[in-house]
Amino acid sequence: MRAAWYTKLGSAGDVLEVGEQETPAPGPGEVRVRVRASGINPVDVKRRAGGRGALASTLVVPHFDGAGVIDQVGEDVDSGRLGNRVWVYEAQWGRNLGTAAEFATVPESRAVPLPPNATFTDGACLGIPALTAHRCVYGDGPVEGQTVLVTCGAGAVGAYAIQCARLGGARVLSTVSADEKTRIARAAGADTVINYREEDVAARVAELTDGEGVDRIVEVEMGGNLDASIEMLKANGVISAYASEGEPEPAVPFYTLLYKNLTVRFELVFLMPEDAKQKAVEDLTKWLAEGELRHTVAERFALENVVAAHEAVESGPLGKVLLDLGL
Repeated sequence: MRAAWYTKLGSAGDVLEVGEQETPAPGPGEVRVRVRASGINPVDVKRRAGGRGALASTLVVPHFDGAGVIDQVGEDVDSGRLGNRVWVYEAQWGRNLGTAAEFATVPESRAVPLPPNATFTDGACLGIPALTAHRCVYGDGPVEGQTVLVTCGAGAVGAYAIQCARLGGARVLSTVSADEKTRIARAAGADTVINYREEDVAARVAELTDGEGVDRIVEVEMGGNLDASIEMLKANGVISAYASEGEPEPAVPFYTLLYKNLTVRFELVFLMPEDAKQKAVEDLTKWLAEGELRHTVAERFALENVVAAHEAVESGPLGKVLLDLGL
């Protein structure tokens, strides 16, 4: 099969290769997917560059997300799944072969039926950002009637978080840094979008909520925004943080958090409880079938241009970067 891989850590141009690799066969409880689209996330390029620990294998085919068609099933898997169109998540978690290849094997539960109205592009956009967003929004229960603030609402996780909160009946506020990002956050369903470069976010949130604050914050910069988040949250509110790049080791103002009885939740999608993953998959697939989910695709590349694709992700695009493998 044709695949992209690396055998050492480093820059995309230095370590990524494209060529022929042995086609994998599904093991017990697994399916093999003929990949049609491979979704690239920031974590994929950070792992390849060495920003997430040592090389886990002598050869790594990257990418966790994708979509395609099941063409083989392993032992204990219903043969009726052959030919199913599916979206795939966590393809490379705990293994060295991801979706940057013509074929990928995954546990059966990680290959989710793709609704007839959904494209392979739609499916490949989900995975890490959509499951992270769902968990950040719903990790502490339903949000109907609540006010949820989503920071960086034009980002991959942020845009899905806006949609998850809106579909759950919440009022959604979002922050962005530019006019084009405002458009994306509004299209996702944010009721109000605040440009944090032009406005005092905490003051604006106080105005919008009549001084009451918000119930939950979906947070992309936990450390850098912590003081403002505490100010904006109601008592018993929740910060669901999935990143903190600007301030990776924030100080914890214990008593300030304590006297509002706040929860700070740390969300790593791979370690989500299995029941939370399955609930996210169920909701996302339902919304996909109903045509309720919007996906933002930044750029598409052929497999042979995987270096350029990784470099595009590193440039901070607005939307998902995809590899096309025979759409």
